[in-house]
Amino acid sequence: MSAKHPGPVVLTGRTIRLEPLTPDHLGDLFLAGGGDEEVWRWQGGPAPRTQAELAERMRSVLEGPYVAFAVVHTESGRAIGWTTYMDIDTADERLEIGWTWYGRAYWRSSVNTEAKLLLLTHAFEDLGMGRVQLKTDHMNLRSQKAIARLGAQREGVLRRHRLRPDGTWRDSVYFSILQDEWPAAKAGLVARLDAHAG
Repeated sequence: MSAKHPGPVVLTGRTIRLEPLTPDHLGDLFLAGGGDEEVWRWQGGPAPRTQAELAERMRSVLEGPYVAFAVVHTESGRAIGWTTYMDIDTADERLEIGWTWYGRAYWRSSVNTEAKLLLLTHAFEDLGMGRVQLKTDHMNLRSQKAIARLGAQREGVLRRHRLRPDGTWRDSVYFSILQDEWPAAKAGLVARLDAHAG
């Protein structure tokens, strides 16, 4: 039996909610990360300097083969980043979580842990996925450490995988969590959120 294809849904956590990304989020998103080169360093291309430039990036997400979510900080009600399901294959029961960014004010907070907990729970428990993968640039050590902390297993590297905007080549480091690994990974994520709240 194949998995279900993800669709528009709101996923609610303790401090954030994930809701379908729309152009209505643009103003908040620009305030959260517009013009910040460090936020956009690994996203492919320079940081958007204007709302119009960010709107172009958003359009490529909304019109692409993604299921995109705005990451909304519950207390403020403001969108602080976005994330997507991508490379979705229901017959093979797999998808990828990617194209994720958050405003720098939310780095090293509980936001990424909670967003991934919501996305992974929905993928495995509601959609019936058997594999969720994540990948990052081999030079993005911060992202690799964050992915490993989710309980994902490092699988390997695709060499010379993508051409960067500056003309250099990116190797992509792949990680995954499988259905039978999910209970342990979930317990670890919940424990990290509990520790952060305490």
